[in-house]
Amino acid sequence: MRNRRAIPLIVYLILLVVVFSWAGDLFNDSMNQLPYSTVVDLIRSQQVKKLEVQDGVLTMELYIAIDGENTIRSALANPESFQEQMGQLLQEQHEAGILEYYHFYPEEEFSPYELILPLVLAGLVLLFVWAMFMSRANSNNPLQNFGKARTVLGVPDGKKVTFADVAGADEEKEELQEVVDFLRNPEKFTQIGARIPHGMLLVGPPGTGKTLLARAVAGEADVQFLSISGSDFVEMYVGVGASRVRDLFEQAKKIAPAIIFIDEIDAVGRKRGSGLGGGHDEKEQTLNQLLVEMDGFARTEGVIVLAATNRPDILDPALLRPGRFDRQIHVGRPDVKGREEILKVHAKDKRLDATVNLKTVARATTGFTGADLSNLLNEAAIMAARDSRPVLTMEDLNEALMKITAGPAKKSRVQIRKDLRETAIHEAGHAVAMYHLPTHDPVRHITIIPRGQSLGSTWSLPRDDSFNMTRNQMYEQIVSLLGGRVAEALFLGDISVGASNDIDRATKLAKDMVARYGMCEKLGTVSYLDGGEVFIGRDYQTTKSYSEKYAGTIDDEVKALIDKAYEHCVKILSENREKLHAIVDYLLEKESMTGEQFEAIMEGREAGETSATAMFDGFEEEKTEE
Repeated sequence: MRNRRAIPLIVYLILLVVVFSWAGDLFNDSMNQLPYSTVVDLIRSQQVKKLEVQDGVLTMELYIAIDGENTIRSALANPESFQEQMGQLLQEQHEAGILEYYHFYPEEEFSPYELILPLVLAGLVLLFVWAMFMSRANSNNPLQNFGKARTVLGVPDGKKVTFADVAGADEEKEELQEVVDFLRNPEKFTQIGARIPHGMLLVGPPGTGKTLLARAVAGEADVQFLSISGSDFVEMYVGVGASRVRDLFEQAKKIAPAIIFIDEIDAVGRKRGSGLGGGHDEKEQTLNQLLVEMDGFARTEGVIVLAATNRPDILDPALLRPGRFDRQIHVGRPDVKGREEILKVHAKDKRLDATVNLKTVARATTGFTGADLSNLLNEAAIMAARDSRPVLTMEDLNEALMKITAGPAKKSRVQIRKDLRETAIHEAGHAVAMYHLPTHDPVRHITIIPRGQSLGSTWSLPRDDSFNMTRNQMYEQIVSLLGGRVAEALFLGDISVGASNDIDRATKLAKDMVARYGMCEKLGTVSYLDGGEVFIGRDYQTTKSYSEKYAGTIDDEVKALIDKAYEHCVKILSENREKLHAIVDYLLEKESMTGEQFEAIMEGREAGETSATAMFDGFEEEKTEE
């Protein structure tokens, strides 16, 4: 950046030097004057070789240089008087061969433009250079554009997005279709007295496609799309955010019909009067201006505001009232059908092998968002390209799924036999406990190959999509989480730190059951955890929603639930000691085990060959049965 700024400055300096040099040449005559007596003495002493007078300037070429100069120029105050006095002498020297040449040119009439024009041109050049310097200084000054909204007009990559590019969100697209119809044909609604919502709030977890839906609305309606992030309004100077809000809506009015999309609006739309900010801080001023712009007093026809957030609970109630954000559209995680459609959209530019079954992949990726599925296909494509394969296979998808969920495999890590055995016993304990819990998800893959921060992993994927959990399901999850610690205690005679994460998850789940979901008979159907957080737009300080009397009861009930699950897990593993050791021996030999191989050992059958698509095995069979 510094070099690009210096180039014009150098050009301007060169231009100034040229102008001043030219002006200097114009007035050079008055700078090289000789006394009149000296000129006469040079002529009389026969030192002049050539002489001419033109426009009041005497030019002489000398035989002997003066101060290293052979040619002397001097201004004459009265050329006619000089010619009368020296004409006879010059004629005699010329005839004698001393003066080779002399001539008097007739003097031209003086024009004032000859003096004024160079001065005017020089002034114009100086004015131009000064204007260039000032414009550059203003453009580089951040204060000039401080109050301007940092909007992006159009989509970032320039590619038009429509509802055909959005999969797995049929109900959401149906809700937004009304916005498209209004932008295309507003008279259809206004004639009957209907008013399209001024604003729509897209609510959902990260990666579910809220921004993509907003872009698709603009693409379907074929209108301008102004996008800005909520954090772009926030500055340390009071009033800047409000100025940017005004500028944003002014831009939208000029290009209406248009859609304004504010991403992560919770950065500027948090509840007012909370925390330490006071009542007149920058965020509140910005929010107030946003409320005014969206209010009925400043109705902007043809401009619709779409905003996205994953924290609607912290937004100011005034922002969500009818007339501003009239609707909240929940964009949730896709179901199995939606995941399959999303995979098909992202697989359009991928070269897939004939064995790739996207429906199987969709069934095995419960809980994945659209961004997760896009990342899954991209990771698989990277693996295929890295191994110089022309197409993407199910093996690539299997490894990509394990890499995303647990991290890349660290096959080069050197582990001693003792650590491998401890890891194998830990993972086998999880798997055996899962197998004997009726409501638990089936085991899909077991490995003692380190991935990420874990020395081994046991994957259990759900048979189908489930959006609810019962008390028994949560309890059996606690039992399975304790399987690793119980197996270490039973079969190693010692315990390790490897179960720390399992214990944390089991404790949190037990505490939620007791104090949040009202699943404890002793405490009754009462929620003792409000889920409040500091600095989320509510109170500065949070207090417990229960007394010290119940605090001890909650701790006792959580511990009792964990102890019960621990004893349950001890019973399961003690009754399946031989099968657990068989699984450990297999893992020490093969390092990994598929869900089918695990079930074969648990049923007393021979384990088959290791599958390269362990995470998807079983889902294919369920698909065929359907």
